[in-house]
Parts: sequence; structure tokens; C-alpha cells
Amino acid sequence: MEVFEYVLRERGTRPKAPLGLTSLEQAEKTARFHAGLPGYAPTPLAALDALAGKLGVAKVWVKDESKRFGLNAFKALGGSYAMGEYLAQKLGEPLEKLTFDRLCSPQARRAIGEVTFVTATDGNHGRGVAWSARLLGQKAVVYMPKGSARERLENIRAQGAQAEITSCNYDGAVRLADKMGRENGWVLVQDTAWPGYEEIPARIMQGYTTLAREIAGQLKEMGEEKPTHLLLQAGVGSFAGAALGYFTALWGEERPVTAIVEPDKANCLYRSAKADDGKLRFVTGDMDSMMAGLCCGEPCTISWEILDSYADAFLCCGDGYAARGMRLLGRPEGGDPAVVSGESGAVTAGVLEAILTEERLEGLRRGLGLDERSRVLLVSTEGDTDRDNYRRILEEEA
Repeated sequence: MEVFEYVLRERGTRPKAPLGLTSLEQAEKTARFHAGLPGYAPTPLAALDALAGKLGVAKVWVKDESKRFGLNAFKALGGSYAMGEYLAQKLGEPLEKLTFDRLCSPQARRAIGEVTFVTATDGNHGRGVAWSARLLGQKAVVYMPKGSARERLENIRAQGAQAEITSCNYDGAVRLADKMGRENGWVLVQDTAWPGYEEIPARIMQGYTTLAREIAGQLKEMGEEKPTHLLLQAGVGSFAGAALGYFTALWGEERPVTAIVEPDKANCLYRSAKADDGKLRFVTGDMDSMMAGLCCGEPCTISWEILDSYADAFLCCGDGYAARGMRLLGRPEGGDPAVVSGESGAVTAGVLEAILTEERLEGLRRGLGLDERSRVLLVSTEGDTDRDNYRRILEEEA
């Protein structure tokens, strides 16, 4: 039987982490920056009414990040904002006072000089960094963990970056990027934080709040009530912390009941929540889940503070649940729109179906309060970034 483990938290029993990082004012500032980027548009929020009916809940919405900047994933929101802030600081001007054209003008480039941004990635973050560097007229170097899909490597190189697949796992690739950055005078743009490296990861998390802010606006435009439940996938946890932090800043105690979902082979957040002793837990080794974007063994320290305070459950599961989600979203029934969602993007859909249909998960279903009145929000964080695997999964029977 496929692995599925969970830890439930009792709401209101934990110290409240500060939310300045994901405040409404900060999210508005971030959104203004993104609105000035070439090709910016809010990504679709799809209502899957037939799926909701099949699963016995009132609503299921999916935010479709395959449409983001033509990059097939949401990650450019974080890298672009962090890099914009870095360049603005080099110019000595607040980012909110600079237009995109001014930031990448010949005059600005002469004042700043040549900057090389370096990062480690399983694919989507590195592609976003490479795209942002190209737009801003700067350079990018990208290191990828062993086992990374060749397609993801070539997509990064297509943005003009120097990129290679290393012999390290993800966390080893992060250490390599950090080392090479320090040796060469490059600027590390990593979507995880650790003691002594927090400013740029904080900016990346702020970049992700644009996605959450869009959702809130779209629900309002659609005349919909706010979600009662939120499932967020996590690798290091930066995206999950940014989204949960924003929704908590927006809705306070009326925020959705939130479950954080990880692969069972890279479940550092789940392990940290289960231990619940104030210490982070790491996962080492190959972490060979097909959910490549979530195969991270060390939590982002600044995001963990938010997740530890406000998440209601931490789940980890095997690859089969991601495959279920890919088929649910990619082969919809009853007139629902198809959402092309990759392994890391679709896992929350597979997990939602499992919670609502598997007898062994009845305790989790009750603990989360999922029932016929529930309105559930999912985020498909990537499209078919590994097309060969995507086609293979969709052709399989459940």
C-alpha cells in the first residue's frame, strides 16, 4: 500500500509567528513590481465543479501556474522580485520607485555593473532565475541535482544561463552554488534560508505572495466565498509559507484549514512537525521521488516559522498520489476544464481525493473537517515540465 502519513495540529495552540514578511502592504508592493514585467498576467483560477461533486465537497478551485510568464511554473515570481530588489539596492533607490525599463536600462546597467546570479534547482526555480537574469540584462549560473530531467536542463539553458547537472542531491547542489558564489563573487539567489542567509530568501517568499494575492482577488471577482480548506505542496517550504502567511494576514483566524503536503522520501517538514521539539529535521540521501520539485531535505528556516505556527496538518505520501492528481486534473470529467499539472503541481489533488475517499484516512478527514460544505483551494505549481513522464502517467490507468 502506498505510503501516506500525517500529523494533525490543534488550531490556536501554538505561538503566532509575525507576518510582516507576507503582510498585505508588502504583497501589494510586490504585485506592483510583477505587474511591470513583460508578459505579466494573473494565471487562471479554475473551478472544478464536477470534481467537487464527485468528491462530495462544495467547491474545488485550482490555480493553474502552467500559464506563468510562458515558463510552465510559478517560480519566476520569487526570483524576479529578489533580483529586482538586489539591483535596486545597488542603484541606491527603492524598488517601488523604479520601473522595469529603468531597472534594466543601459544607464542602470552601467551604474550597477555586471552581476552574475547563481542558484541550485531541480528545474523550475533555476528557469525562473535564468529568465529574470536575461530580462534584467545580467548573467545566471545554475546547478541541478543528479537525476534532473534533461528537458528541465535545456529549458534553463534556453534562457541563456550556464547550467549543469551535478552529482549531488538537491541540498548538495545548494551548497555547491553557495560555494561557487562566494569564490567567484556571484550573487546567490536561493529559495531557501539558513542562519546567515535570509534576506534574499525572504524576498523570494515575498515574490510568491503575488500568486496568493491574485487568488484572493479572483475569488472576489467571481463572487465566491473564501476557501475553507487549503492544500499546499512543499519542498523547502518557501512557497507554502508565503501563501499561508499571506492568507493568514488577510483572513486571520478565519484562514483556511491548511495541510502541507510532501513526498515521503523528502519529508523534512513532516518530520519536524512530528518531532515538535523546536528542532528542524533533515532528510539525506537521494530522495528519489518523481516529485522532483519537492525533493528537498532541509527546511527553509524563515518559512518554517510561519508553517509551524499556522499550518493545521503535515502530510507525506508516495508518488502514486501525485500520479492520481495528474490524471484527475489532466483527464477531467463532467465538463471541468483540463489543467496540465506536473508531478509536484498535482500531488495535492491526488491527496485530496485520497482523504475524501479512502477509509483508512477517515481520521484525517474528520480532523480537517472536510465535508459537503467544504470549499477547497489547490495550487498547481507547475505544468508538464517533464513531458515524457507526464504523457506516461496520463496514459496509465489508475
